[in-house]
Amino acid sequence: MRGPIVSLYLFSLIFLSCKDTDQPTGSFDRKPLLEHYASRVILPAFRELELKTGSFRSQVDAFLSDPSSQRLEELRSSWYEAALSWQSANCFNFGPAGESGLKKSLVEEIGTFPTDTALIGQFIDANDTLLNNFDRDTRGFFAIEYLLFRSNALVQLQSDDSARSYLRAITAHLYNNVAGVVQAWEGGYSSTFLVSAGTDAGSSTAALYNEFVRSFEQAKNFKVGLPAGKRPGQTQAEPFLVEGYFSGFSLPLLEQHLKNLEFVYWGKDITGLKDGPGLRDYLQAVVGGADLVVASDAQWQLVLEALEQIPDDRPLSAMMAENNLAIERLHTELQKHTRFYKSEMSSLLGIAITYASGDGD
Repeated sequence: MRGPIVSLYLFSLIFLSCKDTDQPTGSFDRKPLLEHYASRVILPAFRELELKTGSFRSQVDAFLSDPSSQRLEELRSSWYEAALSWQSANCFNFGPAGESGLKKSLVEEIGTFPTDTALIGQFIDANDTLLNNFDRDTRGFFAIEYLLFRSNALVQLQSDDSARSYLRAITAHLYNNVAGVVQAWEGGYSSTFLVSAGTDAGSSTAALYNEFVRSFEQAKNFKVGLPAGKRPGQTQAEPFLVEGYFSGFSLPLLEQHLKNLEFVYWGKDITGLKDGPGLRDYLQAVVGGADLVVASDAQWQLVLEALEQIPDDRPLSAMMAENNLAIERLHTELQKHTRFYKSEMSSLLGIAITYASGDGD
């Protein structure tokens, strides 16, 4: 078993400012909260992701110049490190990482799963590397995963020039999407983000909160519920729908996603350091918030305990197929937690949920 996943709820740091008549939830000043998230949480997560995807891109080029089994293993390891880094940035899909025209949010552009392996094959056969389509399940992290981890990966990447070209193209697409987000944050969006400190639907506060909750629901619904067969209309488990199906890294990716959600809630950076106000502090400062924080913390601890009980000696997909009771418990505890993040927190902070989850929670 892996070491215990520990959530340290030792101190709650409440950051209060002087009274501000423009603050509908009392004396909590949201501007320092946004400043902290922008400089200490969000941008560092994207910069780390840019670093990891850039390193991965370089290793793809090195591998394709001389493909070997050793270099493939090194490349797979580099992909895994980048995919873990993605879990620390995948809940900030607003601003430069949000939808814009025909461009979807970053999580859709680079994080869509499961992949359409048949369509990937068609693009490779046609030597189509333009990516001039809306088939986001044929590129991004998990299309790359398929090319690197499928059973005949080395042979294909040694002998098939079209497969090599496609890998190079979607790797460049991955890196360029991430680099573009970093460039936009550094090039002026940080200032834009700090200006809108209200709680209306167009505010930065609402965008941060909504994407945090949406990311929680994506973990619950699509990384656990869907492959486990728990979504509406399903009659059985569909384990091939897990994130990271081909690599078998589904469980550590899920663990990292949930750990990051905790970090974002607390206002911690990617290393777990907390040196500024977080959503939890904001919640604790409003009327009724302290009690909700206590209840939410207790339920989150149950989520982490359920996660820790899932064995790590087999792929998550294999356990999904067996209707593993530990996975059943994790889904139950995540489902119980939904009301704290999505309903009660929204009500107390006065921030409307503006995305459509379609799950009735």
